[in-house]
Amino acid sequence: MPASWPSASYEQWSATCDTLHAHAQVLGKLAVRLAPPEPQLQHAALRLTARGWETLPLPAPDGSGSFVVALDLHAHEAVVEHSGGRSERIPLTPHRAVGSVTRELLGAIAQLAGQVHIDPTPQEVHWTVRLDEDDEHATYDTGQVASYFAAATQAALVLADYRAPFRGRSTPVNAWWGSFDLAVSLFSGRQAVPPSGDFIMRNAMDAQEVAVGWWPGDPRHPQAAFYAYAHPAQEDFSTYQPAAPGAHWDAALGEFILPWDDVRTTDDPHATAVGFARSLFLRACEVCDWDPQLAATGDG
Repeated sequence: MPASWPSASYEQWSATCDTLHAHAQVLGKLAVRLAPPEPQLQHAALRLTARGWETLPLPAPDGSGSFVVALDLHAHEAVVEHSGGRSERIPLTPHRAVGSVTRELLGAIAQLAGQVHIDPTPQEVHWTVRLDEDDEHATYDTGQVASYFAAATQAALVLADYRAPFRGRSTPVNAWWGSFDLAVSLFSGRQAVPPSGDFIMRNAMDAQEVAVGWWPGDPRHPQAAFYAYAHPAQEDFSTYQPAAPGAHWDAALGEFILPWDDVRTTDDPHATAVGFARSLFLRACEVCDWDPQLAATGDG
């Protein structure tokens, strides 16, 4: 198999994964605090770039311009870059605790762009320690990070290819720091009732959509996988059988799953994953009564 489609099992790198996830949460908290609010919480999303996880340009608190914060997964550093040309780099190795990195990162932002205060409470994770006091997450294996980044890059390319032809409103390939996944949402243009009243759900899921994504696994589902779901959910959606090997409906998660190991071992992993995404999008549009002309653009 090509080295660019490596194995990805949460069980094998859970300690490093959780540390990297916690670092990503700090970037997300900065976006939440500083970026202008957008529908479906799009302002809070990060991006996966050629060097790692990054914020979009954020307004400097002191009014001096903008700045970007990145997790450079080649140099293994947290990076702050100001639009004026100044920058600071904070090492993530050797095995530095999240709390130490967070405090140093916020200090670097204060020097370059002005003081910013974030909510240090982690979200959508199985731990509760504050990000700026987190001495629990300090494991950082550079080889495991490189394997994750190679896998995530291929997944992001799949999602970008799947999204490209759609003529309606859609998101870019978002890197979500709460659930630590990559995802694309395509929207029908209709409103929807959120599945619950909590802050994230009522703001992120108030429109009809089909979401396709990839995540490296977590304690609930320890294997990396692509996933797809429709909102609002329709019973007929779950009865579909995708052609991709290993793809199946997971009733506990409420979404279709395509295990990473099943797709990466095919003759053409990229085409297999894109086919999985497009077939489920078309199925969702059919059972959820989308405009047929709009739905057809999702297949090119």
